[in-house]
Order: sequence, then C-alpha cells, then structure tokens
Amino acid sequence: MKKKYASLPILLVLLLQAVAAWGLDIVEPGVSFFSDSQRGWFWYEVQPEPLEKPKNERKPEIKSPVRIATSATTIPQAPAEPEPLTSAWLRSNMEIYLNKAIDEPSHENVAAFYYLQRVLMDKAERFTNAARYVVMSDPHLDETVRRPVATYAANAANHQASLAADKALKTIAGQAGLLFFFRSDCPYCHVQAPILNMLEKTYGFKIYPVSLDGLAMPNGLFSEFKVDQGQAGLLGVEQTPALFLMKPPRQIVPLTQGALSLEELTGRILLAAKEAGWLDAAQYQTIQGLRGAPQLLPVAGSITPATAQNPLALIQALQDGAKFGTIP
Repeated sequence: MKKKYASLPILLVLLLQAVAAWGLDIVEPGVSFFSDSQRGWFWYEVQPEPLEKPKNERKPEIKSPVRIATSATTIPQAPAEPEPLTSAWLRSNMEIYLNKAIDEPSHENVAAFYYLQRVLMDKAERFTNAARYVVMSDPHLDETVRRPVATYAANAANHQASLAADKALKTIAGQAGLLFFFRSDCPYCHVQAPILNMLEKTYGFKIYPVSLDGLAMPNGLFSEFKVDQGQAGLLGVEQTPALFLMKPPRQIVPLTQGALSLEELTGRILLAAKEAGWLDAAQYQTIQGLRGAPQLLPVAGSITPATAQNPLALIQALQDGAKFGTIP
C-alpha cells in the first residue's frame, strides 16, 4: 500500500509542471512533453528563455527643413566708366594704350598712344597757365607775398631777418641763460665751448657750466663750473655736450645733446623761444625772412560737406577763416 502511494507526490509535481508549461504565453514556446512526446522527458534540458515581445518603437518624427527667409541678394554694380578723354579716363587707359602699342606696334596703335599723350600734355599746359594766373592774382596763394624770389629782394629779406634775429637773441639773453653739461674727456665738449663763449660775448647769454665727472676742460674755458648733483639725470642727459635754455624761475627747454655750430645753435634758441611763447608768430616769421601773410588754417568743423562740394563757397569760407599776420 505504501509503495502504491509513494510515487504519488512525484506524479503530482510533474503534472503541475506540465500544466504550467502548457499555459506559458511566449512567442516561440519551448519543446514540451505534450507537443513532442516522442522525445520523452529531459530533466536536465534547459528550456530557452522566453523572448520579450518587441515594443512598438515610436518612429522619429521627421521635421520638415526650416526655410530661412533671405533677402534678395544685391548684385554690386560696376562703377560707371568715366567719360572718354577726361583725366580719370586717361589715368585708367594710358597704360593700356601704351602696352598695346608695345606689344603690337602697328602704325595705328603707336599713333593712338601718342595722340592721347598729346591730349594729356595739352591739358597739363592749360592747367599750368590757369594756375599761374590764379596764383599771381590772389595774395592768399602767391608765395612771393611771403618770401620774394628776385635776388635783390631776397637779399633784402635776409638782411631784415638777420637784424630781427640779433634783436630777438639779445632780448632772450636778457631773460634766459644756457645750461651746459660737459665732461673733461669729451672732445665734442672741447669744440663746443668756444662757440658758447662766442654766443656769450655776442648776444650776452649767461652760460651755466656743469661738469659730469667733476673735472675742468683742458682748454681752460668755463673753469668756474658746478659739479653735477643729479641735475643731468633729472633732465635726461645721455650724451655730452648737452645744452638747455633756462629761464628763471623754472622754465627749462632742451636744445641739443650734441655739438652745434653757432648758426644752428641760434636757430634752435629762437625756435625754442617761439614754442615757449617768448616770441610771437609775427616776430618769428620776420626772423625767418618771411612777410606776414594770411594763413589758411580753418577751425575744425567750419567747412561743411555742402560747402566743400561748391568751389566758390569753399574759396569764400577759406578766405573768411584766414588769419592775417603783420606785414612789415
């Protein structure tokens, strides 16, 4: 009796497994006893894992290409061809005709180039004649008003300029002196010292010598000197001889850091005095041998674009803004 029912639990387990396998919902069911009874039971046969149903993948949305609105393309227009035989046309075409005449020297090509050259020369001659008349009839443009060209008049201007320069230098010498930095072993200082001595005797300039090495010059000039106490460094002295125009109490104007002739030195003194405001513009023009003449120095913004496009209006505006000097 016990043997009869001993295998009953095993049969029940097998039956439950068969029913469970029968009811599985898979896409590709494995081999079971009921579908393939001839193979029998294979206790150690691994059943394939059930395949998951493919999910309905959402198709990507294909977006229509975005159309970017573009403005109508502006086609640049070629610049208009200048009118034939104008100066602009000749500048653009003379080289073309020359090259053609060189590459293909036929009678027509060579003659065409020379005819155009003749046109250009005639235009230049016409302009020159008109320019001479315009300049000589307008004191704003005639350079002989400022400085005469004729020999006798130029000599007279030079004489007047020399007198004015001497007078101005003596006036400056009464107000300012020259600071002279030197070294005892500087050969250029040795040749500069006699010129400074001449400047002192001729115009009355007071010379203030300063020795950078504490020694006197071998020629004996300016033996009463001061030893540099840092003044040269403050003034940026790098080379000797170094000269500065000094006007008490605190005005110091650099002249040179090198040797100068008497004429060069006096010219720099006068220019420095003019830039420092010790001489006015009219005085400096006279010293340069120039007569006072109107200067075309319009104020910025005084000429409008519309005025600049009208030749007569432009001339009138420049004449109204001219600054007149004193004519001696």
